[in-house]
Amino acid sequence: MSSSVLLPAARLRALRPDWLRDPRVWRTETLAGLVVALALIPEAISFSIIAGVDPAIGLFASFTMAVTIAVVGGRRAMISAATGAVALVIAPLNREYGLGYLVAAVILAGVFQAILGALGVAKLMRFIPRSVMVGFVNSLAILIFMAQVPEMTGVPWPVYPLIAAGLALMVFFPKVTTVIPAPLVSIVILTVVTVAAGIAVPTVGDKGELPSSLPAPGLPDVPFTLDTLTTIAPYAFAMALVGLMESLMTAKLVDDITDTHSSKTRESIGQGIANIVTGFFGGMGGCAMIGQTMINVKVSGARTRLSTFLAGVFLMVLCIVFGPVVSDIPMAALVAVMVMVSFATFDWHSIAPKTLKRMPAGEITVMVITVACVVATHNLAIGVVVGSITAMVVFARRVAHLAEVTAVTDPDGSTVVYRVTGELFFASSNDLVGQFDYAGDPKKVVIDLSAAHIWDASSVAALDAVETRYAQRGKSVEITGLNQPSAHLHSKLSGELAANH
Repeated sequence: MSSSVLLPAARLRALRPDWLRDPRVWRTETLAGLVVALALIPEAISFSIIAGVDPAIGLFASFTMAVTIAVVGGRRAMISAATGAVALVIAPLNREYGLGYLVAAVILAGVFQAILGALGVAKLMRFIPRSVMVGFVNSLAILIFMAQVPEMTGVPWPVYPLIAAGLALMVFFPKVTTVIPAPLVSIVILTVVTVAAGIAVPTVGDKGELPSSLPAPGLPDVPFTLDTLTTIAPYAFAMALVGLMESLMTAKLVDDITDTHSSKTRESIGQGIANIVTGFFGGMGGCAMIGQTMINVKVSGARTRLSTFLAGVFLMVLCIVFGPVVSDIPMAALVAVMVMVSFATFDWHSIAPKTLKRMPAGEITVMVITVACVVATHNLAIGVVVGSITAMVVFARRVAHLAEVTAVTDPDGSTVVYRVTGELFFASSNDLVGQFDYAGDPKKVVIDLSAAHIWDASSVAALDAVETRYAQRGKSVEITGLNQPSAHLHSKLSGELAANH
């Protein structure tokens, strides 16, 4: 009887999340959430300015996004909040039509994301090459650093020693103890020093007024007509795509850092739900925040949903309860944190001379193009798309040269066997037709494809063209050695593509 009672109890304990089973995990997640919340405040205010809305709109969005995604998201410890990429997409809509249309677009973008997630758009992540991923990470680090440059130009001279002191604290404090995250220690110490000494430097309060109450749910203030839908749909769809791409790329990055797997489909649907909730609370929408995620995962060591949830909760508590204190935090402290995140995010191994010597030129080109596009446009999604297309072109050019044709004539001269080796697709099959001696070959021609694979209609059309040219000279062609997928494709399309010649 005792064992039957104990077994369910043991199962219940096993089902409890890590932060409930281990006090050390709880402490790490809580402190990580606090650090992220502090870093979120100036970022959310800055993105609100980009979108042309009141700072409270960005802060509300960061609160609802983080709290919602902590429950419904697929990637643990990833931070979602108001982001610059989303702000850039929806800013024109807000300028032209007002806040009501912006909020309606956020809700519709969430619906689009949930639908795309359910349709399996996350599976497209398999087609993003490693060189694009490395370029994405490096360009992200550069963008994080570039975002701090305005906070370091045209400022009072005490800002620079404060930033240096903050960086020194984050480098050396972990050698003393890792119980408290170094960024939190740095923020607290620099704030105490500047307030106690009365040092006049830019503070969080200079960015904008913090909200004094929680957001209230409601419907967007727009006419519910077809005209409204056609107005917001393009912006909503663009926001959905940009948000999903940034979120899925960030999730993959966190997977690699933590050596764990996450459900990208659940993450896609979760991002949609979080944006729908955010829209109904009057927020500006958002997606995964890569910089804050790196603070949470790489700097603070968070691994569970608790840190994400608490980041959102602490954000509102800090704004509403501790607004005057938070307003006194020097921007230099937060700049130091983000500079450290930038340095830690960059993949320094990827640009080491030893790595560059061994890496194929095509891979390096893809990485550089990805970085250049992101830095030039300040849009991670554009860089990933251009980088992926470049990688496909490089791959196609490389594989196109792998298809070879060799001929062997029988001793009696009655038959010639052409052995085709490699992958036959649109790039490689274009040269196939010109590699046969139509005039000089004997009456019987055998094309052996046992060492080849047919991938597309272009290859079938090329083989049909070869047969047609031999037939025009009264010669027969026999195609042998097709594997099952190639034989199926060939039998289905052969003879049906004559109009393409």
